Amino acid sequence: MMLSFRSPIPRTMPFSRLPLALLLAAGLLAGCARRPAAADAAVPAAPVSPAKAAKAEAKAVAAAPPAARDLTDVLTEELNLTTEQRSQVRQIFTSTLTQAKQTQQRLKADRPAMMVELKRLNAASDQELQQVLTAEQYQQLKAKQRQVQEQMRARKGQ
Repeated sequence: MMLSFRSPIPRTMPFSRLPLALLLAAGLLAGCARRPAAADAAVPAAPVSPAKAAKAEAKAVAAAPPAARDLTDVLTEELNLTTEQRSQVRQIFTSTLTQAKQTQQRLKADRPAMMVELKRLNAASDQELQQVLTAEQYQQLKAKQRQVQEQMRARKGQ
């Protein structure tokens, strides 16, 4: 089964999307620190009405940066994410962009240190995405990342 991929990253991208492009080009996605599983299990989930859940989801979508929304939309379509997965992936991407921007601002004078930090964020995010996605979805994601990386290399070589 061959999946098509439409890149949400334009050829000439603004600096605000640079972190996302770096993450895709490197074949990794960055993320936020995740609460320990024991903390999740210790707090019982309160029942939430469908209307409240929909309202909270709409609020989260509106608060997410456009790049996080775009990439989540692409992955939702390509990987057939569930509503729960979509929400979790958007949170990961939102946190990724926030942390990447903070890293760029903090380490703008020290590019090697900035790249090391972005790679660390990528590794953490990759682990987090692996927990959210099924094994098949994760393999599809990695294949997409390799495909995008190859496309970017081909464009760079032209």
